[in-house]
Amino acid sequence: MLTEVVTARPDPLLRRWVDRYLGYREEAPVPLVRREAAGAFVVLILGWGDPLDVTDPRAPARGAYANAFLAGPSDGWCATRTTGTGTGVQVLLTAPAARRLLGLPLAELTNRVVPVDAVAGWLARLRDELAGERGWPERFARLDAALAARLVSTAPPDPHLLAAWRRLDGSGGAVGVATLAGELGWSRRHLSVRFRREFGLPPKTVARLLRFERAYASLGRTLLTAGAAGPDDAGWAERAVRWGYYDQSHLIREFHEFAGATPAALAGPGSHSSNPA
Repeated sequence: MLTEVVTARPDPLLRRWVDRYLGYREEAPVPLVRREAAGAFVVLILGWGDPLDVTDPRAPARGAYANAFLAGPSDGWCATRTTGTGTGVQVLLTAPAARRLLGLPLAELTNRVVPVDAVAGWLARLRDELAGERGWPERFARLDAALAARLVSTAPPDPHLLAAWRRLDGSGGAVGVATLAGELGWSRRHLSVRFRREFGLPPKTVARLLRFERAYASLGRTLLTAGAAGPDDAGWAERAVRWGYYDQSHLIREFHEFAGATPAALAGPGSHSSNPA
């Protein structure tokens, strides 16, 4: 279980790219298993202590056993398992932010979990520096300095693709690929190929994931309102429409694919699924 959680906002100059830092300490005397939902984002874990075992049920070989890793954009859920004590910092990056900070096309990370020392030496060094700091303020300041240096040394994403990403994100995935391509003066195929290479997933999949992420976050807020018993069964059809799905069946299919369970199961007591909210 998490025994310490500390959040902080990055330096204002970084907030266009990074929303927040999350420092944590977790103790698991017995194996702790969680289901991690799919997402069009990149998760950076810079940890020290006991490692985390990450497994993709569709392809176990794509997982990792590490305490510092990058989890790339994913169109399917995965499971994590940990035992012991781990401490570290989590940074959730949008695809454009990860493309800029990492300096590599995210297609190289799609549906993969990769130890940081296999991707970028500067991240491995940063992990060691964070472990050596006295406390969270010093660690967050070190993160600020390292990420600011990366922004100076790397080029921004293609402005056309960045505009397409922002249109998708701003609409919650409601803008069609044909509309995006028309606004850029590109063919749908050209947009999809370039978008997938740079941001890890094609725009149609990203649109589905953005809608799912908002529904998943709304599910978390629904739980807070409903209390320990969870929301009543009668409201799922209405919620499906409100969250942008055709009907309840559509909602359930998407949650099965991206979270590995129905919304009702995730809303029930004892769920250990992470929530991107």
